[in-house]
Amino acid sequence: MQMTSVELKKHKTALPGESSGCLDRREALGLGKLDIQNQTVELENSNGVRVSSLVKDGNLTTDYYEGVETLYDGFQRGLNISKTAPCLGWRPKPGEPYKWLSYEQVYARARLFGSGLIKNGFPPGQETFVGVYSSNRVGWVLAEQAANMFSMVLVPLYDTLGPDACKYICNQVELKFVICDNEKRAAVLLEQVDEIPSLKTFIIMETFSDEFKEKCAEKGIALYRFCDIEKDAENDMLDPVPPKKDDLCTICYTSGTTGNPKGAMLSHGNFMTCAGGQLGVISDVFEVRTGDCYISYLPLAHVYERFAQLNIFMHGARIGFYQGDPKLLLDDLQALRPTFFPCVPRVMTRIYSRVNANVSQKGRVFKRIFDTAIKAKKKEIQKGIIRNNGPWDALLKKARMLTGGNVRIMTTGAAPISPEIKLFFKALFGCVVVEGYGQTESSTLTSITNPRDLSDGHVGCIISCIQVKLVDVPDLQYFASNGQGEVCIKGGSVFKGYYKDEEKTKEAIDEDGYLHSGDVGQFLPNGQLKIVDRVKHIFKLSQGEYVAPEKIENEYVRTEGVAQIFVHGDSLQDCCVGIVVLDEDWLKALAAKKGWEGESKDWCEMQELNDLVFGMLNQTAKLAQLKGFEQVKIIHINHEAFSVENGLLTPTFKSKRPVVRTRFQDLLDGLYVKLAERKKQGGEKTATAANQNGSASAAAAANVEEVNGNAKKEDDPAVEGEENAKEVKDEEKDTVQEEDKDEAKAEGEEEEGNEVGGEEAQGEAGNEENEGDKTKEEEEPENKEEKVEKRKSKRVKRKKVQQ
Repeated sequence: MQMTSVELKKHKTALPGESSGCLDRREALGLGKLDIQNQTVELENSNGVRVSSLVKDGNLTTDYYEGVETLYDGFQRGLNISKTAPCLGWRPKPGEPYKWLSYEQVYARARLFGSGLIKNGFPPGQETFVGVYSSNRVGWVLAEQAANMFSMVLVPLYDTLGPDACKYICNQVELKFVICDNEKRAAVLLEQVDEIPSLKTFIIMETFSDEFKEKCAEKGIALYRFCDIEKDAENDMLDPVPPKKDDLCTICYTSGTTGNPKGAMLSHGNFMTCAGGQLGVISDVFEVRTGDCYISYLPLAHVYERFAQLNIFMHGARIGFYQGDPKLLLDDLQALRPTFFPCVPRVMTRIYSRVNANVSQKGRVFKRIFDTAIKAKKKEIQKGIIRNNGPWDALLKKARMLTGGNVRIMTTGAAPISPEIKLFFKALFGCVVVEGYGQTESSTLTSITNPRDLSDGHVGCIISCIQVKLVDVPDLQYFASNGQGEVCIKGGSVFKGYYKDEEKTKEAIDEDGYLHSGDVGQFLPNGQLKIVDRVKHIFKLSQGEYVAPEKIENEYVRTEGVAQIFVHGDSLQDCCVGIVVLDEDWLKALAAKKGWEGESKDWCEMQELNDLVFGMLNQTAKLAQLKGFEQVKIIHINHEAFSVENGLLTPTFKSKRPVVRTRFQDLLDGLYVKLAERKKQGGEKTATAANQNGSASAAAAANVEEVNGNAKKEDDPAVEGEENAKEVKDEEKDTVQEEDKDEAKAEGEEEEGNEVGGEEAQGEAGNEENEGDKTKEEEEPENKEEKVEKRKSKRVKRKKVQQ
């Protein structure tokens, strides 16, 4: 029987720096350890309202540390702990080491910059809105800390909002100045400045050209360098004007999938209460220490990244910024060697695919050794052993060095993550992987998984500063009386509303003060929250069945090689169709194995690939027990990924469903036409193009086995003779295993030195080894029984030699 929880065991791995006082404070608060078997409880006489089991007598937690009520207080706490220790780091040029500002230097520069803003006519207080339009960098944080220090309100802008949305935000907030990292971003606003009457000043972090200076002058825009604002206060630095708990900290605009962006108003108290609730759930296992290092590459304009940085600052740890180029992220990770690695599922899935592709390219023996090591590490995890210095870890070191080799915690959110991938990262890096769920309006978090909880398929325990209830969604047949409904949240971390938009605020927060998340959830027997559906984005098929496409997509995207999928249904049709985007590394490895020529765009148009992927999706649907009307009956493989840049994803990487549907409407209609033609010709509804005798399904299933290795196909009637082959395989299991051990022993020394990472981790294939593996596979007999007989003979010969 698999354990569902463990007590994590201590090992020799050195912890970074000193304790930040987190565990001591937990003891002072009397929180104890989270009961993994009973993570949430229902309040008495509450009609289904639940809270964390850490909550005593219904009293929700607020601030974790006494006297730390604002983001300004949080940084002050870190300053008092770390003083001259590193705080913010950056790489001046590619290939150069990181340079650092200490906590004291960051505080001094933020105070200088804030004083300079005031001297240039922007007074302290809640009436001053600080626009920031920049990538992640030191100047971004200095501007943020200056705003916090003088009670100003930060308003981030970001590229993926688009020029029109940026213009809308500037006008709604009436921004008077915007801090930009470079001339290019300032130019985006300058082009629209005639339609933004309040905007009169740009502050640029980098140098700018005389030409741009002239353009600003022509438009009546004052132009300053960031360092010049600091210099203006060098001889007359002002005392801070700290904010109050209920003061606004930021207005964070969320783009959504349609209409103008909405400005979520978040107070200092919202953030700090949320931080306290998070620490309540996980600090019985894990604390941020002064020597910890965090890599900042997820957008600072989003609350996920800012919330993470708050936790780092509050505990005196340090943050290093990536260089701004995603292609250089691996290089930055290896130079910085962070202990904290924040992620989103798409990044984790890409690393997972890349590592496995590179391992496969090293040959079957090396892959067997690697898989054995991962399997052994997974068994350790089930026993509560999470480490990176065990006997198997030497085999994984090269792969682990992809991220610098020091990662001890990974966080993931924004979308569901496959349990398989999450466990893989725990095993590979020997680290804790924490999954969170929430939204901007809840200050980032609603729930988070505890590292001692080994179960999957949920988003953990609701944090200790909120209460949650489920509300009926009758259109989708979800009822709170049956334990399912829309997740609604109430507590100190819930936002103050949308800026200048009372109507949208009332839609989000009901009369009882509950924030409606738009997600459908349920509580599992151990009290964890599980997200099962979305309230919106549903459609009805012609037979009257309601379909929630995001729920289906979350199942299909777990299919090996599938990076993205868009499920579509038409009210005049009785089934769903899909657009699939494949993982680039997976596709290249498949093409090499198949001997396909050309480029990925050519492969995506091949019917052979379409049949293969469709067969794999059908297997996923079967395992996920999707209903017939929920399954896609035909697919198109799209060469171009859905991205923020092409307008198909929101800045938080969620599908812009109306935009995707409009962009691909002709193609989606065409898929239904193809299905109709097949019906007329008497073909199967679920076939993807192919032989009229139904052999396409068998071919697809066979191809699935070829890609996935020895995947189980006992339930697939399309694969003839599979049961017989399985019996033969079982009969000779001991023979094969013994030979495999001998092969591993003989070849292990040669293979063990091969690298998994390095340049190959960035997509460069080992062509010579690939060709070698291919040749070996071609020479092997295709008939399974013949293959077994050959191995028997080889084993007998080996025994004779040994005698």
